[in-house]
Amino acid sequence: MKNYGLGQYDSIDAFVAAKLQRLDDAPAGFASLFELMFSEKENLMYEQSAGYRIRQTTYGEAYDDILRLTGELRRRLALPDGAVVGLSMDNSLLWLELFWAILRAGWRPLLINLRLSDADAAQALKDCGAQAVISDGRDYPVRTLRASELSKDGAPCGAEAFGEELLVMSSGTSGHVKLCAYSAEEFRCQIHDSYHIIRQCAPAKKHYDGYLKQLCFLPFYHVFGLIAMYIWFAFFSRAFVQLNDMAPQTIVNTIKRHKVTHIFAVPLFWETVYDQAVKTIKNRGEKTYQKFQKGMKLARRLRGMPALAEAFSKAAFKEVRENLFGESICFMITGGSAIRGEVIEFFNAIGYRLADGYGMTEIGITSVELSNDRRVLDSCSVGKPMSYAEYQINEKGELLVRGRVIAKYIIEGGKKTVTDKNAWFNTRDLAVCENGRYYILGRADDLIVAPGGENLNPNLTEPQLLVPGANGVCLISDGRTPVLLVSVNRYSTSAQLGALDSAVKERLASLRLTGQVGRIVYIADPLMQGDEFKLNRRRLRDDLLAGRLEIVDPHRADDGAGQDALMVHLRQMIAVALDRQESEVAPQSDFFADLGGTSLDYFALLSKLQEDFSLPFPQDGDKSLSTAQELYDYIRNTENHA
Repeated sequence: MKNYGLGQYDSIDAFVAAKLQRLDDAPAGFASLFELMFSEKENLMYEQSAGYRIRQTTYGEAYDDILRLTGELRRRLALPDGAVVGLSMDNSLLWLELFWAILRAGWRPLLINLRLSDADAAQALKDCGAQAVISDGRDYPVRTLRASELSKDGAPCGAEAFGEELLVMSSGTSGHVKLCAYSAEEFRCQIHDSYHIIRQCAPAKKHYDGYLKQLCFLPFYHVFGLIAMYIWFAFFSRAFVQLNDMAPQTIVNTIKRHKVTHIFAVPLFWETVYDQAVKTIKNRGEKTYQKFQKGMKLARRLRGMPALAEAFSKAAFKEVRENLFGESICFMITGGSAIRGEVIEFFNAIGYRLADGYGMTEIGITSVELSNDRRVLDSCSVGKPMSYAEYQINEKGELLVRGRVIAKYIIEGGKKTVTDKNAWFNTRDLAVCENGRYYILGRADDLIVAPGGENLNPNLTEPQLLVPGANGVCLISDGRTPVLLVSVNRYSTSAQLGALDSAVKERLASLRLTGQVGRIVYIADPLMQGDEFKLNRRRLRDDLLAGRLEIVDPHRADDGAGQDALMVHLRQMIAVALDRQESEVAPQSDFFADLGGTSLDYFALLSKLQEDFSLPFPQDGDKSLSTAQELYDYIRNTENHA
């Protein structure tokens, strides 16, 4: 099948090799990188759903917009060459255009992490001396320019002075924010490493219906999103697909409608999709679930025979793929934190390809598992270091990295440290190397010293402590003893909580951790808040010590038949849906006959219930669950048989 956008070349390999040669022959700096990145002007760059239409933008159209935005920014801001200008926006075509416009104006873009608090963001701006921010709504303590106010109708502006570097923020989960500066030289090395991936892994370069389309899932301001998701593919003029929001159905619909081929995401995304997929299969009945389990078992046995394994998966799990992302997906990467082994095994078994990768804000992206052997993929290996990076493990088991991809300098606490590309950078990630492949075991900072003097590794321990009925577990230290946080459904009955408590204690005993974990604390809060994409143990510890977590007593008594927390919540939901007082909604009040609800109101309520409880609710319109009591009984019965 023909792949589009290759110009005179008849294969992606020939096209990539030729363009890399042009990169090597070009002058150093972002100016030549920009011109090369936008040189295939007819190629599709960006797609976005706009109602019933799909809006498409070519590289040439974006190039022209960038030239106009450069002039607009220089007129509106009038800053000196080398000034730091923050970019505070969600993913969009305009984000990409403004990123390059800031560089073309002679300035240094600061990619602001939208997950940071106002205080942390303000401190980061101060640390790097930022003079302005371009924002899509948030205000900052420096001159803030609204992106919506910028015009693309002005005259194009030349690039008399091109910016020489950009600044990326760390996530701040360790309690402080680092600013890492990258020049075009580090980006060149990252681009060459993407060719390293193409040469070793055929699925990475696969197109579908002639196109390679990367889903814009990760934020562009994140080093993973900027380099692996954008730079790797934009240099070779491939296409990107906008996500209008992060609702699960929007993600699925976008992937299928736009025929997305590549998805790079954090473990939380893959784990959420996996959990929902397995729940859906279980809800279709025991026979269907056993058939699925049998297929997974056979797929596991075939992992060492790539051709046979692929043929089996394509045939046996076709319906599962249709209910997930469809058939266009060719290559997927997870990164940013540890992923559960059964999750990565699931995606590879059903006919997709999900690999684990490794990188940090300070070092860029340095490895990804490229093996075609599913046994290796499923082991959660992050692969071998790519061409411009080296790995080493020190005597404490910490991963050290050095190479030309490492950030040019790092600003931490207002102090600037220029990196030595020949020196080893301590990632503080614990790792092991087996047969040349590397496995990340967790953060050295997260290790907890148990009363017996043993080190507990949360990343290795938590998956073993997750029992049915718990929404999640997290192992932290309160400063004196290890504490196991168990997130539970706030509407659980006393019987459910009691059974869960017994199961957790039995699991601790079976792992010989009863004397190591000092306390078990059940909380009604989710372990991750807002748009966190990995556990922030520091924040959870601080919240626990400050009393900000809603602690649940596993041995509490229910408030009385029909009046426990779940019943109260259901009555409140019905009252809100019908704009009534809660006192008007009795457990036996009929949604339609007694309360005057319409079918539209009813389906809106069911949609909200499905979102809150992650349970399937009948959508056939038979109105069989029309009272709070019927909904209550349905939820409890469904939970008990899940």
